[in-house]
Parts: sequence; C-alpha cells; structure tokens
Amino acid sequence: MAANGGVSKDSGHARLHQLGYKQELKRDLSVVSNFAFSFAIISVLTGITTLYSTGLKFGGPVSIVYGWFIAGCFTMIVGLSMAEICSSYPTSGGLYYWSAMLAGPKWAPFASWLTGWFNIVGQWAVTTSVDFSLATLIQVIILLSTGGKNNDGYEASKYLAAAWNFVGVFVLMILIPLVATERASPKFVFTHFNTDNGDGVNNKLYIFVLGLLMSQYTLTGYDASAHMTEETKSADINGPKGIISSIGISIIVGWGYILGITFAVTDIPYLLDENNDAGGYAIAQVFYLAFKSRYGTGVGGIICLGVVAVAIFFCGMSSVTSNSRMAYAFSRDGAMPFSPIWHKVNKHEVPINAVWLSALISFCMALTSLGSLVAFNAMVSIATIGLYIAYALPIFFRVTLARKSFVPGPFNLGRYGILVGWIAVLWVAIISVLFSLPVAYPISNETLNYTPVAVGGLLIITVFAWVFSARHWFKGPITNIDA
Repeated sequence: MAANGGVSKDSGHARLHQLGYKQELKRDLSVVSNFAFSFAIISVLTGITTLYSTGLKFGGPVSIVYGWFIAGCFTMIVGLSMAEICSSYPTSGGLYYWSAMLAGPKWAPFASWLTGWFNIVGQWAVTTSVDFSLATLIQVIILLSTGGKNNDGYEASKYLAAAWNFVGVFVLMILIPLVATERASPKFVFTHFNTDNGDGVNNKLYIFVLGLLMSQYTLTGYDASAHMTEETKSADINGPKGIISSIGISIIVGWGYILGITFAVTDIPYLLDENNDAGGYAIAQVFYLAFKSRYGTGVGGIICLGVVAVAIFFCGMSSVTSNSRMAYAFSRDGAMPFSPIWHKVNKHEVPINAVWLSALISFCMALTSLGSLVAFNAMVSIATIGLYIAYALPIFFRVTLARKSFVPGPFNLGRYGILVGWIAVLWVAIISVLFSLPVAYPISNETLNYTPVAVGGLLIITVFAWVFSARHWFKGPITNIDA
C-alpha cells in the first residue's frame, strides 16, 4: 500500500511509464510464470532429444556430458548480462529496445533495427525448428508403432508447459536406465569419446566442437522472460530472475536427462544406423530397445516418446507466445510492414494479430523442408547463431558505447558487469565461427554447412533495407505516452 492509503504502482509498471510506454498488456504474471515461459522454450526434452544423435556422432558421451556443462556455463554468463540489462529496461521489445538505449542517440536507430530483425527472425526460426522436430518425432512414433523400419512399419510424410517439461525429464532420466536390461558403465559414460562419425572429421577437438551444437541449440530462447516483462509483476526484478533461473534449472535437469539416457547407450553405431527400427533417431531407438529388451515389446518406449512429443508441442506454443510479444513491441515502434495491424490488442489484452503472424511465418519457413532439407537446415541455423547474435548486440553496446552511461536496475552485476559482458560477447563470436565450419568432408552441395550463408544473407538483407529505406523513417523505439 502507498503511504496515503492508495495502492502503490507496480515497479515494472512504473518503470515502463518512465520509459515512455502505456500499460496495454495485462500485467498478471508472477516470477514463476515468467520463468515458465523461458523454461518451456529452452525445453531440454526438445533440444536434447532432437540433437542427441548429433552429440553421439561427434564425440559421443564425452562431448554430450562435458559439452553440456561448457555450453551451460557460458550460456549462464550471457544470461547474466542480459538479466542486468533487462532489469534496467523491462519492456516487451527486449533486445532491440536495449540496443537503442545503449548505443547512444547517433547509433540507436540502426542498432535497434539490426538487433530487432535478428531477434524476431531468430525467434521465428526457433518456432519453425521446434515444430519440425515435433513432426519428425511423430513420424518416428508412427514408424515404431506400426512395427519399426525392419518390420514393414509405416514411414509417414514429413504453468502446464513448464511442469510437463520438468516432470517429464525426471521420469525419463530415471525410467529409461531402470528399464534397460543392458547399461553402459560409468567409464563409458564419462570417458568414451566417439571418433567414428562417418563424415571424414578426424580431429578430436574439431569433433568435440561439433558435438557442442546439441547443447548450445538447446540452451536458447530464454529472452522470452524479457519479452514477457510488460505482463510480469515487478518486472524489473522478476524478469531477470526468470532469465537466470530458467537457464540454471535447465542446465541441472538437462544434465540429469543426458546421464539417464547415456547410461542406456551401449552401441553407438547401431543407434545411428538409419536401418534400425527408429530409422536412425538415436533417442527413439534407446527408448524402444530399453522396453523391448525387458518386456518383449517397445510400447513403453513409444509412450515415453509421446511424453517428449507433448513437451515439444508446449515448447512450440510458448515460443509463439514469445514471438508475438516481440512482434507486438517491434510493430508498436513502427519497424514492421503493416505495423498498426500487428500491435493491436484484443479485449483480453492479447496481441492476437501478432500471434497469428508469428504462427503463419513459422509455418511458411517450415514449408521449405518439402522442397529441400538443405534450404530448411540453412534457415533453421538462424535459430542458434542468429538469435545469439541478437543476444550479444545489446551486451556489446553495454560494454562499449554505454560503458560509463549505463544506469543499472535493481538486479545488477556491480563491478563485474563489464567483465561478464565481454566474456558473453566473445563466447557468441566463438560459437558463431565454430558452428559455421563444415560438418563433413569432402565438402559438396549436400554436406556444405549453409549457416554462414543463411546468417550472412539475413545480415545483408537487414543492412540493405536500412540503407535504402528504413534509415529515412525508422527512428528507433517510439514512446506512446503524451508529454
């Protein structure tokens, strides 16, 4: 209560007003709800299940078990820097708004434009990859449910969400190794390094780096906590808490999931073989074999895959929610074509047009998989590298142009803010290079890593649009409160 007996204004609401924006969205999310959005989008069940085969192929247990902690530690550093900035600028615009505030008046419009488009396209790519992963998993479930690939199985065409992910991880990490009749030894899980990848990559360091992709791909999407701040109570405090807690808890439960599954791995080449019952989908084959070896049927494994499928669905749903808030804020500042349409909110205080736009664009991006998986994979690569570039840009401006002028919010890193920020920027620069390297030799049209082409293409289009059009009319974030 305020001193005069009235109700005191929420600190996030007050800060939003200071930044020049009206409270248009319903502010009713708690810190737990804010955390839930990011945790559901990170979704260790989605990322690890989807790319576990990649981890097994490039390095095996060593790459998976230790790579997870390496990627996790640096991701936490990125998250800490983002949380500090989020505390100072708790708006739905998130990253692009931060860049505008930190780059200074001269560079604010371009910094905001570049960050915003990398952020929103990266988010759409995340939704696309998540939903494509769900479609692939459903295909494998159908295949195993109808007898498996070797028994004429049918090969099909191409606060709840967080709870499901949390409980699902613990159920599977305990159930699978418990049911499996053959288990890997601790020595295998913690020391075996797989160099037999079949792609002509022989250098162990190179192999380990490629194996990191599983971990880094999984640990993305936590900017959702920032995009939900205009709907979060005490957002200048709870937004940062959402970012940090979603990363930290994901690292812990993700490692448990990795260990549980890896203890059920005994034959890596067979799990990766496209002629096994799951068609080479490693985790699906692990689940299926664990139950089939003990009970004579793989139905239990198929049910476990169903648990993962539901988690992926919730991940995609939460991702669309985050996408729509970013689209709402970006269009509110006039950066998107037909902006007045996308920042409208309905009677329930939800930007429903932005929700449908995000779902439609992600669907259209997924359609490229029907024509070429190479093109689709190039587009989805923006989900990791493109999104992390968007994460790094405001941090870079924070430690350079705004080094002395940045005014921290309630959550801050104190004197360590600059050091943590530089480590975060350097990590993003390193993974941007590493994940652009070839993943197979000899290099051909089918084996070329198109990540630099996709990310470079996005950069060229964004800068081209700025030079020839946007610089004449986009001035950065626009306040909507009259002076």
